[in-house]
Amino acid sequence: MASLIIINQPKKWNFSIPGIETISPREYLSNKKFFDDKDIKIYNLSKSYKYQSEGYYVSLLAMARGHKVMPGISTIQDMKSQAVIRVIEHDLDELIQKSLKKEASKKYTLSIYFGKNLAKKNDKLSNQLFNMFRAPLLRAYFVYDSRDKKWHIQNITTIPASEIPEDHKPYVEEFAKIYFTSRNFSSNETKISKKAFTLAILTNPKDIHCPSDEKAIQKFVHAADKKGFDVHLITKDDYAKIPQYDGLFIRETTSVNHHTYRFSQRAKAEGLIVIDDPESIIKCTNKVYLAELLNSHSIPSPKTIVIHKDNLDEVALSITYPTILKQPDGAFSLGVIKVSDPIEFLLKAKAMFEFSDLILAQEFTPTEFDWRVGIIDRKPLYVSKYYMAKNHWQIYDHNSKAQINYGDSESIRIEDAPAGLIKTALKGCNLIGDGFYGVDLKQVGKEFYIIEINDNPSIDSDTEDMILKDELYDRIIEVFWNRIKEKKQ
Repeated sequence: MASLIIINQPKKWNFSIPGIETISPREYLSNKKFFDDKDIKIYNLSKSYKYQSEGYYVSLLAMARGHKVMPGISTIQDMKSQAVIRVIEHDLDELIQKSLKKEASKKYTLSIYFGKNLAKKNDKLSNQLFNMFRAPLLRAYFVYDSRDKKWHIQNITTIPASEIPEDHKPYVEEFAKIYFTSRNFSSNETKISKKAFTLAILTNPKDIHCPSDEKAIQKFVHAADKKGFDVHLITKDDYAKIPQYDGLFIRETTSVNHHTYRFSQRAKAEGLIVIDDPESIIKCTNKVYLAELLNSHSIPSPKTIVIHKDNLDEVALSITYPTILKQPDGAFSLGVIKVSDPIEFLLKAKAMFEFSDLILAQEFTPTEFDWRVGIIDRKPLYVSKYYMAKNHWQIYDHNSKAQINYGDSESIRIEDAPAGLIKTALKGCNLIGDGFYGVDLKQVGKEFYIIEINDNPSIDSDTEDMILKDELYDRIIEVFWNRIKEKKQ
């Protein structure tokens, strides 16, 4: 992959790096040869990234031309989001406090050039921020809060090349040479395989609710390798490597305020085929959204009421007990409580309001098991039954002291499943997208009611794969292959 440094007045800079061409924004935007070659990586050091400036158009049109670009438009936008910055700060909190603990001032500015700072002591923090916000030139502003006695990120911006002090320019040139000649560049920024496509699988061995066990993960690896992928298992520490892949498969429990969502966002922005995609994560991980969505499209689901502080007392007196209270973002039966009367309802609901302004009350529908229909690419993939935990009303009993705190499960052939089950599950999923979903349904008589639509559904060995065996993994990998191939063409 060819690499270009885009900078205003390139003759005033002395990068002189073998294999790296330095050109102006105007040349990149207007020279026809850069329209046709898709295999290019762009390092945009333009004097401005402001909306509709030349620098902005370099990053925007690089995406349109199928080029890899740093910074991408998504990176530029992420820096404007305090929500994103707060999540990054949380992830790097220990390193931030350690790096800045000896600073006497209550404000600190860190200039980052290709992952490095002029002060070597700041290299680790600089590199981590560079990995989170992929821009060649960055500036991070920190403030010390005497109330909690901690350093916080106030703001992060790109640095236009025009704002680099003259005495810093030699360092920028030196750090660029180090970056482009390092193993970091060759491994993180260039194609890593001679195989047709590369696939990353994001996992977390420490995730106790991991959606796939180790045996299933290895089956995914085998299926991908057999198909022709160069497949890599990655963790949250590999955020910087995302651009080198063609596809990202998230096999870690997802959440919006979490690195899984940032991985998904970044992968989509870099042009990867990604499951779970950001939109599916947002939609599926919030039960309030799902309740409104299903209700507005008249898709059968248990009677559900959205509760806020103003209608709390009214709902407590009007509903039938027992009823189920749900936190919007709970998973694996967590944040789901059965209450027996108005007093317990008010007590538990008020505790939930500490975490969310809206919660749900859902009609209690006791059944021996829940149906789970796995759907990918708008087609049914598997059908399972998840039985309730012993002497409990949920699949998981998190209060149980038993070694096994969940119910049994079994899978059946799709053609043996009730037609109404598949039809209802597909109706719900089609409102979300064309990704990979697990639809939980209750059956009452011959009627089926959607409880939840999950992104990132479980695929464990000897459970969901009980019927299709290895073919289950092959079918999921096939979706990645076909989508990547179509995108490349």
